[in-house]
Amino acid sequence: MYFQAIGMKRRKFIKRSIQATALLSTTGFPFESFASTQKQLCILHTNDVHSRLDPFPMDGGKYAGLGGVVNRERIINKIRGSEKNVLLLDAGDMFQGTPYYNLYKGKAEIEMMSLLDYDAGTIGNHDFDNGIEALAQNLEYANFPLVNCNYNFKETPLKGKIPQYKIIKRDGLKIGILGVGIELQGLVLKKLYGNTIYNDPVNSAQRIASYLKQSKKCDYVICLSHLGYRYKTEKISDVILAQKSEHIDLIIGGHTHTFLNKPTELQNKNGKLILINQVGWAGINLGKINVNFEPKNELKYDSNLPVKISK
Repeated sequence: MYFQAIGMKRRKFIKRSIQATALLSTTGFPFESFASTQKQLCILHTNDVHSRLDPFPMDGGKYAGLGGVVNRERIINKIRGSEKNVLLLDAGDMFQGTPYYNLYKGKAEIEMMSLLDYDAGTIGNHDFDNGIEALAQNLEYANFPLVNCNYNFKETPLKGKIPQYKIIKRDGLKIGILGVGIELQGLVLKKLYGNTIYNDPVNSAQRIASYLKQSKKCDYVICLSHLGYRYKTEKISDVILAQKSEHIDLIIGGHTHTFLNKPTELQNKNGKLILINQVGWAGINLGKINVNFEPKNELKYDSNLPVKISK
């Protein structure tokens, strides 16, 4: 199936319907530039795909026939042909879980994500499983960035290769995307992540989200998180991050393989709405969130149900 999927290079992906344009104004609240019109953003996302390039086998199991990169491509292209301003994002743990990773050491997964035209992803703990040098080498096959703002890679082969954030423009909208990762000590062998330094993800996310909203005037800020949805302890999770944040609008999570039927709605530190979503694992589901940017600076959401990946 991997070699069949490589054939996708010869197929033309459906172009996004609206090309990015500059905001009409760079001062004041970002929505002022389109106060009289409604704009929409469609956010598609995955997490913890774990090298599942093929669908689950038709063996009568719980997930029989679900997932697979070819099925995902077909559904994503269908959505891109019908929705405006589509983003495709991933919340980490691309690697580890099938023989594809054992054989190709992550190259196959990265190439497939590039062919699917992901806009950004972040780093999960299993993405270090073949060592930080191999992860750095695999980035050569990526046409999208892996973002992270709480790992310091200055003394590693990933130095200068992992941006803290990415800004994407769609139809006059300015979307800031940042990433945070889980503490690696005790979870990943030290020899695999090397001299990577872990910094507090809440403080790191606050700093970058504030910069994106206040200095870069982003209309919407998304955090790609590989912290985990929620724990019974005080361990930092997406829920804790959401409650302590100020400028993040949406957290797309991973690590705990949590199947959410719809995004969790919480209040941030300032009492404003913040959403968390996670869609299980293995590419079984595709997250889909439509954000409507209404006049008078209002955000409204619809079509937030996960999309089952099958034939």
